[in-house]
Amino acid sequence: MQPLQIGSVSIPNRLILAPMAGVTDQPFRGLCQRLGAGLTISEMLSANPALRDTRKSRERSDHRGEPGPMAVQIAGADPRQMAEAARHNADRGAELIDINLGCPAKKVCKAAAGSALLRDEVLVGRILEAVVSAVDVPVTLKTRTGWSPETRNLARIARIAQASGIQLLSVHGRTRACGYRGEAEFDSLASLRDQCPDLLLVANGDIDGATKAIEVLNRTDADAIMIGRAALGRPWIFGSIATELQRLAVPEQSANAELPTPISEVPRAPSLAWIGTLLLEHLDRLYRFYGEQRGVLIARKHIGWYLDHLGGTSVSCAEFERLRHRLMATTAAAAQCALLSEHFAERRLSEAFAQAAHSTDAKSTPDRWRALSTGTVGKGSIDE
Repeated sequence: MQPLQIGSVSIPNRLILAPMAGVTDQPFRGLCQRLGAGLTISEMLSANPALRDTRKSRERSDHRGEPGPMAVQIAGADPRQMAEAARHNADRGAELIDINLGCPAKKVCKAAAGSALLRDEVLVGRILEAVVSAVDVPVTLKTRTGWSPETRNLARIARIAQASGIQLLSVHGRTRACGYRGEAEFDSLASLRDQCPDLLLVANGDIDGATKAIEVLNRTDADAIMIGRAALGRPWIFGSIATELQRLAVPEQSANAELPTPISEVPRAPSLAWIGTLLLEHLDRLYRFYGEQRGVLIARKHIGWYLDHLGGTSVSCAEFERLRHRLMATTAAAAQCALLSEHFAERRLSEAFAQAAHSTDAKSTPDRWRALSTGTVGKGSIDE
């Protein structure tokens, strides 16, 4: 995939991690960047100066160790506060400022921020102009298609954004009233290309793999795609999509031709061993960032997402639920990691047995059965 230029900022590809409150913290952003995301954006930061020094805000604005570019999302309903928040973050190293116009959360909308602003286009214009004027770095905007299906106003919001100097518009293909229900629609985004030729457009919503990414890119003529929920428990999705898009971009290559892999750390078909090692790395990042006590608690939701993605194909439902219960009950990092290591080892052994049982020459290879029974087959590492 070609790099994407956003004003003065260049990102290596056109795959963007959506900002998600309570999810896209520094450990998760760093992992997604290593595994192929061209750009990650911080969790939403309130523009209210009274909240700037809270623990939550300090953690959300922590970008230590990230390769960059550093992108920060801000939310609020007061133009002056939004401008000041943009300046504050730019002074601290933010290379991109993203404005939240799409969060559907009730507490955000009650403060007239997030997607609630879609009901006041005049105020949207004032906020966008104030933020763009306040900083020298590129300003981007994330929005939905409207407050409700009956009041979709994406086209007008896009024109306001372009007139205000916004350089990139990310669109989640649902209204605020839709929440995350139903299928995302992209016709609203597709209609913007001719109306706003100078505005970079990013498609977001229900993109869960290369097939869907290609469908959405073809349908919308978007410049990039943004992935949110599909990355939960599957942070390697960016590298997987990048690799597949590259393969499709060179159809003249023969099936046996060696193609450069853009994300060498992401295998085309990640094994259980690779995923298990990656999960333990993710947990280690959480423990180090939050400390053991909070890290263990925060890790629980990520563990749940990884397990949901993998499913219980090689263990019974009852065993799977017992594992979940034990993982959610543990309060020690060592115990949490030990349970997961044991689970992945058992799953690898179980799958190896299943593969051998279906092998045509399994009965003639007693040495392989002995290896399986001792657990010496099916192991691997993140580098395999």
